[in-house]
Amino acid sequence: MKKSTQLRRMLESPGVEFIMEAHNGLSAKIVEETGFKGIWASGLSISAALGVRDNNEASWTQVLEVCEFMSDATSIPILLDGDTGFGNFNSFRRLVAKLGQRNIAGVCIEDKIFPKTNSFIGGEKQPLANIDEFSGKIKAGKDLQQDPDFVIVARVEALIAGWGLDEAIKRANAYANAGADAILIHSKIVSFDEVELFLKHWDNKKPVVIVPTMYYQTPTQKFRDYGVSLVIWANHTLRAAITNMQKIVRQIHEEQSLINIQKKIVPVKEIFRIQNVIEYKEAEDLYLPKKKSYKSIILAASKGTNFGSLTDDRPKAMIKIGSDTILSKIIKTLNSRDIKDIGVVVGFKKEAVNLPNLKYIVNEKYSQYGLLYSIFQAKEAFFGDLILLFGDVLFEEDILRRLMINYEDIVLAVDPSIQYHLDQVKDLVEGGISYSEEFGKDNICRVKNIRSLKKEEVSRDVNGEFIGILKLSERGSGIFYKEMTELEKKRPEVLKKWDLNDFINHLIGKKHEVFLEYFKGKWKDIDSIEDLTYLINLQSME
Repeated sequence: MKKSTQLRRMLESPGVEFIMEAHNGLSAKIVEETGFKGIWASGLSISAALGVRDNNEASWTQVLEVCEFMSDATSIPILLDGDTGFGNFNSFRRLVAKLGQRNIAGVCIEDKIFPKTNSFIGGEKQPLANIDEFSGKIKAGKDLQQDPDFVIVARVEALIAGWGLDEAIKRANAYANAGADAILIHSKIVSFDEVELFLKHWDNKKPVVIVPTMYYQTPTQKFRDYGVSLVIWANHTLRAAITNMQKIVRQIHEEQSLINIQKKIVPVKEIFRIQNVIEYKEAEDLYLPKKKSYKSIILAASKGTNFGSLTDDRPKAMIKIGSDTILSKIIKTLNSRDIKDIGVVVGFKKEAVNLPNLKYIVNEKYSQYGLLYSIFQAKEAFFGDLILLFGDVLFEEDILRRLMINYEDIVLAVDPSIQYHLDQVKDLVEGGISYSEEFGKDNICRVKNIRSLKKEEVSRDVNGEFIGILKLSERGSGIFYKEMTELEKKRPEVLKKWDLNDFINHLIGKKHEVFLEYFKGKWKDIDSIEDLTYLINLQSME
């Protein structure tokens, strides 16, 4: 639905609708994410954000540019505070044309003299525009608009100027007859009384818009009772921003440190999220030549305990599914994302792992020590961007793609659906947020811990199963290398006993941030003959 149509339907809906002030693309996105159906592009807020006064010191083209960024950043309609229309009828109709070109849904103009002064600064002394001249301005805008749903709201300042109710009604009628789609009746007293009287006499001839900045204590139900169509929360994102900026900046100035404010402000990655950095990463992946910087380490040293004679002469990773082994299928998936630098940690029947173009790292202690020891054997590969994965997991290319564009340093691939079979033990993760279909592909959060649990041990805190794929950025690889070599020096017995879960929890305990990204389905671990039979049958059907 067009943005202009959305705004018109809000004005014409039987109930009260609400729009929230924004003054740039960032605040506009926050307004939309919060759930508001529309945005008020406030002249006061835009001028203040530009560091100038609300006296038309920002030109209409500068305001238009801000609105364009806001419109590009959002999918909900924007109603621009167009001041007096930035001049006479000709200036206003040009503004209307340019707003339509930039997908702005509507404009509100006030019946004062250009250049304007904010209504709350000596409003009773400000002259009002000639009724006929202002009506002509409205007609000019309506005549030039290309989109029939574009909305022009006429703002009546008679109550602000102290000219009384009769003058307000007179002006509202004239502007409605000139073609205004709605009337904004403005008041600066701290009660709803003036606006209430206007609404009683107006009798819903056209939709009415109000701005309860001064009479904020009025119960919202009163607005419904008197037939208000649209309520504008006019400058509150700007005021909230100023409140918090002053507080935080003052504290940093006084303390000359960031220690005490870090938890009071959003992390930088929240800015990245609002900016939709992940889309840019995806676009890079789509349109730029593929970077060949990623490499991979595959952990394939174990025999596998549930495969009978199939693993008498080969490790689990070399079991065949059709014409390919498990390992060769993994290699093909990695190659599809241009990952060609691949190391494989081998142990049991190492001579049976003989695929070409791989680097082999031997773990002679595979049966004595834990998984971390296997990872440690490949420590020299821990530099640059790296995908670390288990040698018994088949997965779709999309999991790799999304992990490779994730900008966090250490990321576990986690499936929110946990499917137990018999007495299996699963590597289960507790994260900061649970999986939600609403968030879709952007379901990324911090990991609190990871544990190996049987079905009867699972608690409500568990958010999903680690699927055996871990992404490390260059910095993440450095963290792994540093922490593993430190364990080798100070706690070598732990290096031999721990599995990957223990090491991840160790990193978290040392204040390294570990994240998860949710992937629902798109993978299969091979833990048993049943898993193998399922995949063989699935392949034969394909």
